[in-house]
Amino acid sequence: MNILYDERLDGPLPAVDPERALERLRAALPGLTLLHRDEDRRPFECDGLSAYRVMPMLVALPDTIEQVEALLRTCHELGLPVVTRGAGTGLSGGALPLEQGVLLVMSRFNRILEIDPDARIARVQPGVRNLAISEAAAPHGLYFAPDPSSQIACSIGGNVAENAGGVHCLKYGLTVHNVQALEVITIEGERMTLGSEALDAPGFDLLALFNGSEGMLGVITEVTVKLLPRPQSAKVIMASFDDLENAGKAVGDIIAAGIVPGGLEMMDNLAIRAAEDFMHAGYPVDAEAILLCELDGVEADVADDCQRVREVLAAAGATGITLARDDAERARFWAGRKNAFPAVGRLSPDYYCMDGTIPRRELPRVLKGIAGLSGESGLRVANVFHAGDGNLHPLILFDANEAGELELAERVGGRILELCVEVGGTITGEHGVGREKINQMCTQFDADEITLFHALKAAFDPRTLLNPGKNIPTLARCAEYGAMHVHNNQLPHPELPRF
Repeated sequence: MNILYDERLDGPLPAVDPERALERLRAALPGLTLLHRDEDRRPFECDGLSAYRVMPMLVALPDTIEQVEALLRTCHELGLPVVTRGAGTGLSGGALPLEQGVLLVMSRFNRILEIDPDARIARVQPGVRNLAISEAAAPHGLYFAPDPSSQIACSIGGNVAENAGGVHCLKYGLTVHNVQALEVITIEGERMTLGSEALDAPGFDLLALFNGSEGMLGVITEVTVKLLPRPQSAKVIMASFDDLENAGKAVGDIIAAGIVPGGLEMMDNLAIRAAEDFMHAGYPVDAEAILLCELDGVEADVADDCQRVREVLAAAGATGITLARDDAERARFWAGRKNAFPAVGRLSPDYYCMDGTIPRRELPRVLKGIAGLSGESGLRVANVFHAGDGNLHPLILFDANEAGELELAERVGGRILELCVEVGGTITGEHGVGREKINQMCTQFDADEITLFHALKAAFDPRTLLNPGKNIPTLARCAEYGAMHVHNNQLPHPELPRF
């Protein structure tokens, strides 16, 4: 797949002479690694959403904070757009480069600077892998809670930029709930410290603002994360269902019973069969759906919660309830879930991974809606959910070699996101908006809200040089998409500047 994303609706970027830009950057930063040959730039043409590809004009791989500062200052002077990239595992095109811009790759900033077991924090550079933080903290009986499925590869800087979650975010929160401080650099090359090692920091909560900002406000150069003690006990219950909607209802029943699991995940039959074939996790392949419910804490509380969850599941119509016998079986159950994405990749030449969030009570309705869209389109959909917090990951199977199938998959994905909005949800839970969901931003937010988003970005990046064309659509794009009312050819608040 090789589809160049369309900047037309969001305004053209200024023309840049690549040779002049390379010359200026080399003069300003003689020690900076700059890739400009086609064969060197090709590996950076996309992130994990490989359907969208763009060759960057230049790729910069700095080694020091001073190089990042100087690079941003120079790009600001030249009016040269900058897209920041971490490990490239993102799934919304957030790190998609620009033909007329610099791709700033932060992968060399990969050191763990400090583990403080007394304060229960770790200071790390943005290129450190998510899992590496927990591995470094393990000797102290601590770990970093957010655990996206890509944690073996994804970087903490990208986790902050996309506000990543994971299978345990129901109880322990998203990245934003587990970050205590950030060091960032603005497009003008100015360093900022957001948050602190204390419980609170003075002024506006810019720390929360930067979590999920998708590289649009500044470049992250250091992250201070919270570490949690390993739970004394953790047990996993796997429940199977012969009806998908009953499984969805059971999710709400567990939470309504006053139980907050460490993780509560759901998979449908297509995903179950793929994961079992790939990982041999011990899943019942004849079930229409399974729930994985992890309960953790002190031994006595976990035992009580396990019994209560069993009762709730039985009342919800579970056809099978299995408690993992030991840590090895518990690990297998989770390995199947965490490898569901690559497992589903074996079912079809291509798949399109969606990300939306809904109120838990709407799970049965949305599952029925997804099944309907699958039937209408003729495209199979495998469902893998962070069910406890309503974060859906429908995987739409298609073959890009068949004319029109990618476009059809995109339309089905857009319809699923719009269904999430209809039931009171949102178009993303942890993957971000990037380029993928920019049209659905027009569905979720009105003109005043989008204007406010642009004004907020302009406060940090008035020339719109950081990751332009992502996340926030222009009002003109929304009008053309047909998701915004335009009266008498006049957008709302014409007196306001459009950034």
